[in-house]
Amino acid sequence: MFNKILIANRGEIACRVIKSARKMGIETVAIYSDADAKALHVQMADEAIHIGPPPANQSYIVIDRVMEAIKASGAEAVHPGYGFLSENAKFAEALEAADVAFIGPPVGAIEKMGDKITSKKIAQEAGVSTVPGYMGLIEDADEAVKISNEIGYPVMLKASAGGGGKGMRIAWNDEEAREGFQSSKNEAANSFGDDRIFIEKFVTQPRHIEIQVLCDAHGNGIYLGERECSIQRRNQKVVEEAPSPFLDEATRKAMGEQSVALAKAVGYSSAGTVEFIVDGDKNFYFLEMNTRLQVEHPVTELITGVDLVEQMIRVAAGQPLTIAQDDVKLHGWAIENRLYAEDPYRGFLPSIGRLTRYRPPAETASYQPGVVPDDIVIRNDTGVYEGGEISMYYDPMIAKLCTWGPDRDSAIEAMRVALDSFEVEGIGHNLPFLSAVMDHPIFMAGDMTTAFIAEQYPDGFEGVTLADAEVVRVAAATAAMHRVAEIRRTRVSGRMDNHERKVGSVWNVTLQGQSHDVTIAADPEGSTVTFADGTALRVSGAWTPGDQLANMSVDGAPLVLKVGKVPGGFRIRTRGADLKVHVRTPRQAELARLMPEKTPPDTSKMLLCPMPGLVVKVDVEEGAEVQEGQALCTIEAMKMENILRAERKGVVSKINAGAGDSLAVDDVIMEFE
Repeated sequence: MFNKILIANRGEIACRVIKSARKMGIETVAIYSDADAKALHVQMADEAIHIGPPPANQSYIVIDRVMEAIKASGAEAVHPGYGFLSENAKFAEALEAADVAFIGPPVGAIEKMGDKITSKKIAQEAGVSTVPGYMGLIEDADEAVKISNEIGYPVMLKASAGGGGKGMRIAWNDEEAREGFQSSKNEAANSFGDDRIFIEKFVTQPRHIEIQVLCDAHGNGIYLGERECSIQRRNQKVVEEAPSPFLDEATRKAMGEQSVALAKAVGYSSAGTVEFIVDGDKNFYFLEMNTRLQVEHPVTELITGVDLVEQMIRVAAGQPLTIAQDDVKLHGWAIENRLYAEDPYRGFLPSIGRLTRYRPPAETASYQPGVVPDDIVIRNDTGVYEGGEISMYYDPMIAKLCTWGPDRDSAIEAMRVALDSFEVEGIGHNLPFLSAVMDHPIFMAGDMTTAFIAEQYPDGFEGVTLADAEVVRVAAATAAMHRVAEIRRTRVSGRMDNHERKVGSVWNVTLQGQSHDVTIAADPEGSTVTFADGTALRVSGAWTPGDQLANMSVDGAPLVLKVGKVPGGFRIRTRGADLKVHVRTPRQAELARLMPEKTPPDTSKMLLCPMPGLVVKVDVEEGAEVQEGQALCTIEAMKMENILRAERKGVVSKINAGAGDSLAVDDVIMEFE
């Protein structure tokens, strides 16, 4: 077994590999760029080596710099994580030449399966059903449009060396095919150093289901069930679960056996994933094979009790698998939510900045990868910490929050509570959206497809409207909390005598457009909050003024609230809703109803930068007349290009930014007459 391994990656996956290596008694070496000097993976590793400037193409994906770090550290093996150099055959060859073990598949398997064009050809030759498409190299946008018409719209343009949704576009017409081809090439070149693009038919209403395989160098191969990855945004997975609520045992077995056969056909060893799209009749079609550890591997670990990182290390050390196919049993249900630094209220655009508050829910202390759980599990794979910064240079993932339960309903409920308990401040993030998905009827029924987000949120995410019953629960809890705050205030003000008598029992609570008159009767164990219609709810909890998280109980059911202050009440966030809750005396409530509402400033004649980013190009000039939907400029952030378009017809009166300018959120890019 190895004594020391280097992790050629960063963030949460580097931290994840360190945990398994530490469990195995193996020393670890981290690498880091200037932007990651204080990163969590650097702090966790036994040693760390600097490899260059922040951009990945000047540090993490520069093979020579990584090889220098390996030599300096004396590492015997390298785990590449995912992304970066994980599927780079030249990197694997360089390691082989240096007599350093690659904790991944052989070079030949990477070359055959890691390249999407080649892998599709091999799959076709092996008799695997594949999606119609054009596997050859595409020279320019005109050829891309021609091929797209031959295949038939809609089509998907994909980077041959891509992954993680980078270099991927869906086109529904010639214009989108032309624009998508160039954007995909740019993203692919920036992210992977390889701008080759291929085109395939985009299958509507599909489910995205993938099979986890594990093979050794002795001819043994197994599959460890499937993962449902259908909830995606811009082809980036957001929610994953294992097993799939859609598959039956016969389909699972067929997909698994086909996946292992494909892996053996290319001499595969290590962990890998075979991805499929599956239609409503459970027909499945090969998409690609990822010759690396997947982002969503934790859900497989949770339902199988197999530590995939440990198995990868053991296989790389030449050990045979000790697990046979008959040993693989699926236990319970696991769900993973990807927490991204993306603002759901701004079209999920990237957000960067300092994490002024980062308090994940407590992980289940007894859980370890490689052990099948027997009770509810909370697992949070992360690479950040409170006070750290989310950089513009890398993927926007903050954490992967996972829950396990004995069945799907219990895993979902555990995830709901965990999301409500997750405190993140300082940046935009998608926690509210994740909470909304967990409560969505389609997700709860397990009937989602890859079109879920586009179909259910066609106009973007605008927050959650709580059901009336939940509004009443929040009103009761906040009324009781307000009473506690008022008692504290009277004590601080010095009015010590009979302070509780000075705090009234009759209040008005307004939230989500509703007004509730309540009466509070308190005792040492909590409060009984009675509404005007006679409904009485029992509220208890350990919240004290100043706490930003309230773990409350309303009529015996848990209610977790993130708590902030607003004049006359609270800012409450729960189950994806962001509420202003005002608790007033009856007289204050009467006067508040007479106050005019403040209107926001008019920005309708301005194009505002929706995210921190770099201006790639400006497509119009001052004085130009633009049409609705016309491209105005392109902003790059976190390795993704975003084309900003005109919302309506107009004339450009002033342009305030040009190519190469760095912009902050809401900077004015251009103005209109």
